[in-house]
Amino acid sequence: MKFDNIPSPCYVIEENLLRGNLEKIKKCGLDAGVEIIMALKAFAGWGVFPIIKEYIPLTTASSVNEARLSFEEMGTLTHSYAPVYKPEEFRDFLKYSSHITFNSLTQWEKYKFDMQSYDRKISCGLRINPEYSVVDTGLYDPSSAGSRLGITSDQLGDALPEEIEGLHFHNLCESDSYDLEKILIRVEEKFGRLLPQIKWLNMGGGHLITRSDYDINHLINLLKDFKGKYPDLHIIMEPGSAVTWQTGVLVSTVEDIVENHGIKTAILDVSFSCHMPDCLEMPYKPKITGATDPVEGKPTYRMGGNSCLAGDFVGEWSFDKELRVGDRVVFEDMIHYTMVKTTTFNGVTHPSFGIIRSDGNFSMIRQFGYEDFKSKLS
Repeated sequence: MKFDNIPSPCYVIEENLLRGNLEKIKKCGLDAGVEIIMALKAFAGWGVFPIIKEYIPLTTASSVNEARLSFEEMGTLTHSYAPVYKPEEFRDFLKYSSHITFNSLTQWEKYKFDMQSYDRKISCGLRINPEYSVVDTGLYDPSSAGSRLGITSDQLGDALPEEIEGLHFHNLCESDSYDLEKILIRVEEKFGRLLPQIKWLNMGGGHLITRSDYDINHLINLLKDFKGKYPDLHIIMEPGSAVTWQTGVLVSTVEDIVENHGIKTAILDVSFSCHMPDCLEMPYKPKITGATDPVEGKPTYRMGGNSCLAGDFVGEWSFDKELRVGDRVVFEDMIHYTMVKTTTFNGVTHPSFGIIRSDGNFSMIRQFGYEDFKSKLS
């Protein structure tokens, strides 16, 4: 196995797979005639930004830290959006942003004079809520009833504030182009009166362009048709998961095997709570290389994390042979929305981050230790 000699635990991204995704995304944007930017909230591993910016040179940020990271490590101003801006941070947003989108009219009113008086032109936008859901998981549904995200149609009149140049919606989550088509119908129904007034429309993230069954031709035709109706409108998309979808793994090691009431648990040197939180939050069961869903008669194990949280486990999987202490367990597709969500709860060792280069050689990008844990706390 190509991961056997990699230090554990470690997130490992593969350059060839990353470049494959980036090429597909870039070509899609060019063919459709839209601008595609990268969402840092899904992946912010700046050690591979030099590769990413060869294909996608622009970013979108949802915090001052992400905006600054874009400026310093991608070398570009970012498209900023946050549910709320703090006065003491807003000057930094201005410094690092080319576009700033506001979540509410009250936020726009609060900061519009800062925008007007700034010494550089920044394009201003509003986030809209089409009030139409295509996302099944409530945790990731921005159009659920009572959502705090975006301005509904009835809160806007027939004319936007003079300085507003764009509208932004984000209603997808690892979705396909047919879901986008449904959203666009609702956007036109709810906000069509405003589209002739703006210069750009940001269609947000959640476009899983690099998934194997994604209908890219349908997306391209959908976007071309939309642009045909609004030829002066600049279209922006900001896929997150798609950039690093199925480009890397989390390598872990079996440190112990315990049994209770007939359930065998392999305790690993990683934590679901700390290192794979979406497995517990969504929840979902990740794929493990060489393992399957439970098969009667095969060695079957629950996977347990190394934190003290009682619920730090996911299961069960069957293997072709009994697991032993020291065996590697490789969790697939663990780069997007995983590394960015990690914590040091319990002080458990944070996985390293490395890359398998195009020539097949492994390079360590970053290792974490005690000082990383300590400096976060005080």
